Amino acid sequence: MHILLIHQSFAALNEPGGTRHHEFARLLAERGHRVTVIASPVSYLTGAAASERLPWVTREHDGERITILRAYTYSALHKSFFHRLLSFISFMFSSLVIGWRIPRVDLVWGTSPPITQGLTAWALARLKGAPLLFEVRDLWPAFAVAVGVLKQPLLIRIAEGMERFLYRHADLVMVNSPGFIEHVEARGAGEVALIPNGADVAMFDPQDDGEAFRRAHDLVGKFVALYAGAHGMSNDLGVLLQAAALLRDRPRIALVLLGDGKEKAFLMTKAVKLGLGNVHFLPPVAKNEMGAALAGADACIAILKPVELYKTVYPNKVFDYMAAGRPVILAIDGVVREVVRKAEAGISVKPGDPQALASAISELADDPSRRRAMGHNGRRYVEKHFDRPVVAAQLARLMENMVNKV
Repeated sequence: MHILLIHQSFAALNEPGGTRHHEFARLLAERGHRVTVIASPVSYLTGAAASERLPWVTREHDGERITILRAYTYSALHKSFFHRLLSFISFMFSSLVIGWRIPRVDLVWGTSPPITQGLTAWALARLKGAPLLFEVRDLWPAFAVAVGVLKQPLLIRIAEGMERFLYRHADLVMVNSPGFIEHVEARGAGEVALIPNGADVAMFDPQDDGEAFRRAHDLVGKFVALYAGAHGMSNDLGVLLQAAALLRDRPRIALVLLGDGKEKAFLMTKAVKLGLGNVHFLPPVAKNEMGAALAGADACIAILKPVELYKTVYPNKVFDYMAAGRPVILAIDGVVREVVRKAEAGISVKPGDPQALASAISELADDPSRRRAMGHNGRRYVEKHFDRPVVAAQLARLMENMVNKV
């Protein structure tokens, strides 16, 4: 089976960002399938382009069965909403032209956001007579409207129309969280399948004491509470800085923010203004280096704004934290809170509450045995329910059934 994936924000394992799709591609290749990915050369996390002048297309290979085509994309992704929209539209058209030239495709896999690339996937599926698997990673445009990124009524109507069109015309809609199912079905999705987020536990060693990471970043002897991931509007990291201010009188506690995003420069400036010497900003690391970074943490933080729709999400970082054997401090309500509760893998606090967040960090700093128990519980739970190879096998069977029906 030859699978064509259209994914602007695709990140390979040697890049920072979410690598769910590269991990899936490798596991699909192990089953004998071919995967061609059309992706952007501009990092969705950092906004950095692969080179100053971007060619129309570049080609990379990961073994014999995975090909990654980097399609020309307007590069000013993080400059403003208008420039981000130009980036999405440019990739929509370049990926369509490049994808049209790829022969003998058995299944087209589209993913959102951005939803514009879903239209490319739909068009290519119809041109090639292949089934369309449309994956919903975020409830876009609903999330963008909820946090105020998307405000213009006409654009909202257009985006919602695109969303409904894709749900109705996909052969199958795939979601990565059970919280998304009701939303997509209410907007016209027919057959819906859950292939949840998770983690490849083999990438993480819970026994690693993280000394190398700590020495590299002047964290030896500290209790490290680490946030890893995007520094964007939705991530509510200003609340984490407020929690840090409340923890000033505990100099052994260090809050580490590892990653990048549109809000990072603002957050760094704010931390300086507040005199937060207990906050450390680190650059993003490639996924294949994330195990060493998480090993350097005593506890890990997952946080989102207190937005009702965010109760539907299964953030990848939570499963990575659990796979690394580190307790989770969770400032997110909803379905992922139920995962952490069932696993007995961390402490949940009210989103948007810096005092509750600071208290949870203090609790774990003072209780090493509790930290170890929570970390152990989380690792076991991910091994049993959310290990990436097991989830990938479910995805492979789903795809194989789709192709066999044609």
